[in-house]
Amino acid sequence: MNWAFLQSLLSGVNKYSTAFSRVWLSVVFIFRVMVFVVAVENVWGDEQKDFTCNTAQPGCHNVCYDHFFPVSHVRLWALQLIFVTCPSLLVVMHVAYRDERERKHTLKYGEGCQKIYMNTGKKRGGLWWTYILTLVFKMAVDATFVYLIYHIYEGYDFPSLIKCEQKPCPNKVDCFIARPTEKRIFTIFMVVTSLACILLSFFEILYLVGKRCKEVFTRMHMNSRSSTIQPRQMAMATSLVVGGKNGMQSNSLKLPSIKLPSKDTSAPSYSVVVYA
Repeated sequence: MNWAFLQSLLSGVNKYSTAFSRVWLSVVFIFRVMVFVVAVENVWGDEQKDFTCNTAQPGCHNVCYDHFFPVSHVRLWALQLIFVTCPSLLVVMHVAYRDERERKHTLKYGEGCQKIYMNTGKKRGGLWWTYILTLVFKMAVDATFVYLIYHIYEGYDFPSLIKCEQKPCPNKVDCFIARPTEKRIFTIFMVVTSLACILLSFFEILYLVGKRCKEVFTRMHMNSRSSTIQPRQMAMATSLVVGGKNGMQSNSLKLPSIKLPSKDTSAPSYSVVVYA
């Protein structure tokens, strides 16, 4: 299985992820994928060959092994890692869809047109819901596989001795598992890392929902504040206008009366003096 190709694909998700998702991706590839590739495949590589029973009855060995190990741990964990990592690609596909839609819009209306998305990678609208659904799906996958391992193998323990009574075994036979302690340790380790990934996804959902609620409440508070400020401003402007008109009227009424000198329309009198 080409895990390097899967890692290269998921590395692009970091551009659109939160800090919780980056930690989740690191846990998956360091504590799950690398441990799976390096150690787990070697531990379970020869499990059927080393599963021995104290009988030579033909078919008894295969029937007892199939009864206690109906699904190989290696294949079950490989299936879990595929299901839990591939949903993250939906975010990349959604962003690529937004980029293509923005490109077609620009080609149709020109470079100076109004953009559909201010930032195609910002988690708003449909992309926010896509991101939340991927987190919920990853939590459900991890929880399902943790339960399946417990239900199929009847716990996370590997006993050294197994009593088998399946046909065609002639009677109750003793079967032995190869390296039971080592397999027990790796099984518990993989289960614990799965639970850690579930917690990280849960905290990320709480963070995104809390952030969105905070933005909504802030927007509602700003709208209510602006709706209360605008009537006050209008009332103040109206009072200023009315007050200005009244002041002008009162000033015009209180102007002091100035008496102009009366015009004398009579002809000027001249005194004639006669000199002898």
